[in-house]
Formats: sequence, structure tokens, C-alpha cells
Amino acid sequence: MVKLGQWEIPESELNSEIEQAREQARRADDIEPRALSARFDRKADRIIVDLANGCTFAFPPSLDEDLSKLSASQLAEVTVTPSKEGLRWKTADVYLSVPGLLMGVFGSKSWMAAFAARAGSTKTAKKAAASRENGKKGGRPKKKAV
Repeated sequence: MVKLGQWEIPESELNSEIEQAREQARRADDIEPRALSARFDRKADRIIVDLANGCTFAFPPSLDEDLSKLSASQLAEVTVTPSKEGLRWKTADVYLSVPGLLMGVFGSKSWMAAFAARAGSTKTAKKAAASRENGKKGGRPKKKAV
């Protein structure tokens, strides 16, 4: 028997649960993205993540709600978590999920909504003129019912 706090568990049961957890972790490693390394490239202003499957993923820190507030020296302190499922900036107390980043999740729902609103805004005179011309033609075509 192994005593865990107020509970006593048979050692064989505990070992079985540990082995099941290890097997689940091995399966997850095969199908979920895992980071091997991460670094901040000051020149490109990108966080670069090398994944276990051989791919490399990069994104600007300005996309993320928490990273957008950090200095270049703080951004350079990025480390990969021991599980390889996340990136961490310990001194800034920031943690990002690798699967979340790959799905495009860079902050809270309100941050993502505000960011999306800015992303489609008119920034140039040429873009504004094209939008006005499209509006004169009736705007976007209506979707046809299927």
C-alpha cells in the first residue's frame, strides 16, 4: 500500500495508473504538436518555434496579447516547457500553448475580436478607393442558397 495524503492505494494499482498516463503521453507525442526549441529573432521581430515534426512556425509577438507588452530582451527569454507543449517567459509570467498558437489563438476572445477588427480596416488610399468602387457596384455578391 502507498499512502497518498489521506488515501492508501495498492502499489499495483498506482503503478498501473502511472503506466496508463505514460502511454497516453506517448500517444499524444505522436499526434500533437511539440516544440523542440524556441527563440526570438530581433531582426525579423518574430518568435520562431522549431517543432518535433520538422516544421518551423514563426509569428510576430505583436499578435499575442501578453507578448505585445514585452521588451526585446524579455522576449529573448523564451523557453520550451518540459512537456514540449508550451512556450514560457518565466520572468514575465507568460505561458503560450503550442497547439493554441498553431490554431491561431493569440489571446482572449476580446483581444482576438479587437485584433480581427483592426486587421480588416482600411489603411491606404488605394484600398479605400477600391472599397468605394466595389460599394458602388453593390458590394459583395449575395450568397446563393444551396
